[in-house]
Amino acid sequence: MQMNELDLCRIADTLSLTWAAALICGEKPSRIAALDDPGVNGWQLPRRANSASNGLEDESPEKFGAVLHALVRAVERGTLKAKKRFFAEYMHFEDGDGPWEAEDMPSGAGLQPSEKLDPSETVVDVEDLRGWLVSRGIKSGFFFPDAVDAPDYLDKSNPRYAPKMAAAIRAWQAVTEPGGKHPKQALTKWLREHAAEFDLTDDEGKPNETGIEEAAKVANWQPTGGAPKTPGE
Repeated sequence: MQMNELDLCRIADTLSLTWAAALICGEKPSRIAALDDPGVNGWQLPRRANSASNGLEDESPEKFGAVLHALVRAVERGTLKAKKRFFAEYMHFEDGDGPWEAEDMPSGAGLQPSEKLDPSETVVDVEDLRGWLVSRGIKSGFFFPDAVDAPDYLDKSNPRYAPKMAAAIRAWQAVTEPGGKHPKQALTKWLREHAAEFDLTDDEGKPNETGIEEAAKVANWQPTGGAPKTPGE
């Protein structure tokens, strides 16, 4: 299977903020161009040539800038965990001008430590980035290749995801025809078969009958008991 640049970027478990911004926008990191301006404005995505020929101007430069600014601010505020690196301004220090590890920033004579975060060298863990994106309401795109159009209460990445509630809803959706059984019996059977998917198992991997019973009770559309209805009734 031949993979393109975006496919290969999925191998990385850490990314610079500049690369992360490009990928969030669905753009190839190789398009990033460095400018002379140090800091968050030092990188851009050049506008594609003839992008307005079809009446739609290429908005990737603006999108990239907005995302990169958001990432930098999140790192600065501490809401997105990252390994920070800064530019270092210097006068007579002969050992280079950065970037430096935040904790190893030299303080020798003549060195003026900069407070400007270097987005091209500051690194985030992909899992931390994915969690931050979810917290901002973003659940699709490059970092969510398996995303499905599911409501929040069925989304396992949602911080308020409730497995037992999701199990009851999925059982109700799946058991459309009880097959001559009482609905609760059919729901219980389905939940027992899918217990592991919804954490309805014990430490030994056996179905948690109490949890299954509670989920089946919630999903049961015929709580009054009695003989199961035949199709069409």
